[in-house]
Amino acid sequence: MAPKIRHQFLLPKATSDRLAELARKGGVTKSDILAQALVYWLDRKGLSELDERFGRRLDRLANSLDRLVRDSHIELETLALFIRYELAIHPPLAESDQAGRAAGALRFEAFLNQVARQVGKGKRTLEGGEAR
Repeated sequence: MAPKIRHQFLLPKATSDRLAELARKGGVTKSDILAQALVYWLDRKGLSELDERFGRRLDRLANSLDRLVRDSHIELETLALFIRYELAIHPPLAESDQAGRAAGALRFEAFLNQVARQVGKGKRTLEGGEAR
């Protein structure tokens, strides 16, 4: 058992009466109640200071991360559905169709260049409702 140090302090009469009543009902000493209450208050005070310093900022970061995760799921699902649709409506090219493969390679290169331009400018195709 840890050593105890005696403290003397004053309580308002109403608080003292409530403490005495609680000690009678709970079968514990007033000192034990006050010690537990003080430990709880000190622990909460430390948490409160951390919450005051970092709580709102951490909440904003968590909300931003939640939105990013949600948005990435939407983007991936959209991409997956588009790829599935495109693969379903277009037959594969024959191995001997060099002209078709060359045209596909050119279209793919143009697509990559457009993505690079948009990303480089910081633009998004779906912002503003414009079709590009």
